[in-house]
Amino acid sequence: MPSVEVSPEMSIEYETFGDPSDTPVLLVMGFGAQMIAWHDDFCSALAQRGRHVIRYDNRDCGLSTKFDDHPVDMGQFITAVSSGDIPSALGMLAYTLRDMADDGLGLLTALRIERAHVVGTSMGGMIAQIMAVTQPERVLSLTSMMSSTGETEYGQPSPEAQAVISSPKPSDREGYIAAAERELVWVSKRYGDPAAVRELAANSYDRAYYPAGVARQLAAMILAGSRADALRQLRVPTLVVHGLDDTLIDPSGGRRTAELVRGSKLMLIPHMGHDRPRELWPEIINALESHSG
Repeated sequence: MPSVEVSPEMSIEYETFGDPSDTPVLLVMGFGAQMIAWHDDFCSALAQRGRHVIRYDNRDCGLSTKFDDHPVDMGQFITAVSSGDIPSALGMLAYTLRDMADDGLGLLTALRIERAHVVGTSMGGMIAQIMAVTQPERVLSLTSMMSSTGETEYGQPSPEAQAVISSPKPSDREGYIAAAERELVWVSKRYGDPAAVRELAANSYDRAYYPAGVARQLAAMILAGSRADALRQLRVPTLVVHGLDDTLIDPSGGRRTAELVRGSKLMLIPHMGHDRPRELWPEIINALESHSG
């Protein structure tokens, strides 16, 4: 897989599917997840619909640039946020979601793509929203999938999901893979597949085990703030996709996103959680094809 420099200090690992002359679709992954969480078969199926599909590793994840010289003590960070000492918390940030949005747009620039359809999932949906509101001229359409608006009243996790996302994973390979099954708490109740969860965990561990980046991405997400006012002004064609089984980002996050973006389409999918079950790929890919047509 190739990598490109999107700035003097930032190298982004990416992979493409399909014909470069087709309509470009940029896939933005979520918190702590590598680009391989966009399954190869999913990307290939979307490419077969006449789309040039681009997936990439966010900074501090996978094979993109790491920020080892900016450690974040999550205990101190959470204490600062909880006590309302936002200036101290901001001082601990290595980067912001806006920086991460600039990475994705920088990748498009490096690939000589002026405009693309942008599809973001979870934290990637937040990043994609920022791309659309800050540089709408680069975004042909926005798809915000299983994401939210940054408003604390919406999209909050269930206590069970919060407990899992807050728990550190074991550092050994076997323990890491076994612990991934905790994530079944937020996947599709009907289609949740423990074997698929373990397979992704194993592939991710073997490709680039890097827990340090998780804390920095989480800090950036926590302090991103509300995008409500910006989303109210957004005029990019927008599709909002959310699974009704999602307990990591409650469906209220998707509903609120669609409420704020004028003219947006809301697609609530039964039996989908904070995942993209293979059984639902046809429905999701049909929607992406239609929205990016």
